[in-house]
Amino acid sequence: MTVRTTLVAATALALSAALAGPALAAPAGPAPTASADGHQATREALRAAVAAGVPGATATARDTHGTWSATAGTGDTRTGAPRSPSDHYRVGSITKTFVATVLLQLEAEGRLSLDDTVDRWLPGVVSGNGNDGRRITVRQLLNHTSGVFSYTADPDFGRTYFLKDGFFRHRYDTLTPAGLVAVAMKHRPVFAPGTGWDYSNTNYVLAGMVIKAVTGHSYAREITDRVIGPLHLSGTSLPGTRTTLPRPSGRAYSKLAETTTGPTYDVTALNPSMASSAGEMISTSADLTRFYRALLRGRLLPAHQLKEMKTTVPVPGDPNSAYGLGLIDVTLPCGVHVWGHDGGIHGSSSLAATTPDGRHALALNFNADWTGDKDAVVRAEFCGG
Repeated sequence: MTVRTTLVAATALALSAALAGPALAAPAGPAPTASADGHQATREALRAAVAAGVPGATATARDTHGTWSATAGTGDTRTGAPRSPSDHYRVGSITKTFVATVLLQLEAEGRLSLDDTVDRWLPGVVSGNGNDGRRITVRQLLNHTSGVFSYTADPDFGRTYFLKDGFFRHRYDTLTPAGLVAVAMKHRPVFAPGTGWDYSNTNYVLAGMVIKAVTGHSYAREITDRVIGPLHLSGTSLPGTRTTLPRPSGRAYSKLAETTTGPTYDVTALNPSMASSAGEMISTSADLTRFYRALLRGRLLPAHQLKEMKTTVPVPGDPNSAYGLGLIDVTLPCGVHVWGHDGGIHGSSSLAATTPDGRHALALNFNADWTGDKDAVVRAEFCGG
């Protein structure tokens, strides 16, 4: 999808290009191929991603005809083991939809207002260098109109955690939300609150901190209790500082560089606290389709809060995409309208998209962060066949 939803895009230029995410509105390309189950075009798009250099891809779709899954390529380049439809993978910024859902539930319960200032719940946290949490609302965090600098765009942070030498020295570091926000506070705001739009991972670190301030519990516990448990998302977790993936899972691969050439590294093991509530979650394609279908069908939010979530602001430079509250609105070239989110983290590039009625959903993952066209898979699934 074209907003920068990856945690690494701000530093590694190659990742920025590969994971810039909703470019779902790109030209449609060749006509899709029909098949008995209606998913042949999607299969071909997955194979094309592998041909472009992605080691392996996995996808699951659900519609009125049932559930369908497909894989392409390999999940482990050392052993040649294939990818599985049941693979667990890091979903990156798809985490943001879960975080926004919890905050909207809290609003529905009267425990906060989206128009509360950040400073009301996190006094003094957003301050210095022109930053002022008294002028930023919770809503502006969720729709990226706060102007707060994204900590992942800090050059020192990027060198330390996203490029090869730094990553291999620091991949197991434990970082705190307050520490991540402090990185952002070294920078002036990108713009005054409410006067522009800029994708900032700091916004959702702050959102996770607001959840704890309101409830007394971590955002991970609230997501688990309010979303994962009720929907029986058995493959979804918030790992905190756990460095490994649950089984089954493939490996994750990255160039750890500002180019798309050069060696490829296995980056499966890492401490996801560097992503925090902006992108730490692990899930499966089946769970993601279940979550977004439930969300769009009104199972997780009252009608008023779902309407707020779907109230969007323009994404600069992409007339076919708009950003709501942790939810991206995209019109595909064939005219089909989908809601969802995408996300990237080291060696993992994911996307979930759902029609407005929740009847047709897709989730997919590439185990690479430097190549592969996720949007082509989405166009194939919703526009082809």
